[in-house]
Amino acid sequence: MRILGIDPGIAIVGFGFIDKQGSKCVPVQYGCIQTEAHTPEEERLLHVYEGIVQLIDKYKPDAVALEKLFFNRNVTTAMSVGQARGVMVLAAAQRGLPISEYTPMQVKQAIVGYGKAEKRQVQEMTRMFLKLQAIPKPDDVADALAVAICHAHSYTLNSKLNEVLRS
Repeated sequence: MRILGIDPGIAIVGFGFIDKQGSKCVPVQYGCIQTEAHTPEEERLLHVYEGIVQLIDKYKPDAVALEKLFFNRNVTTAMSVGQARGVMVLAAAQRGLPISEYTPMQVKQAIVGYGKAEKRQVQEMTRMFLKLQAIPKPDDVADALAVAICHAHSYTLNSKLNEVLRS
């Protein structure tokens, strides 16, 4: 199963493709889509949308996992990121891909085993899970890979629970 993990943003969108092979997660491709500050928001949204569509078409994931947005201060930023997240969801939905969302706490729990883990701990465990030489940069990329790993673990658990419930 190929999973696309996304860390939504308007300036930087982190993405990471992993293949779940049995109990292992193998990195396929990762990076970020960046938009220029001071560019009209509609152009930034178009750039994000087209970037996600190109990635989906090239790497053909079976599922998309996004980090849920959490903002407690800047409403303007929340609105922009929410719109960017919307075009990401649209791109995946147009391709018929199942979309799952995970809170930052769920991602931390899946990666580190502790929902209030430090960002650095999550990044280091992500690096170790995927056997990478270094933590991917910028942070949004490592976060996207962590979301993909979270989905891989959650998908496995949910599949097993559904098997038990069906029998």
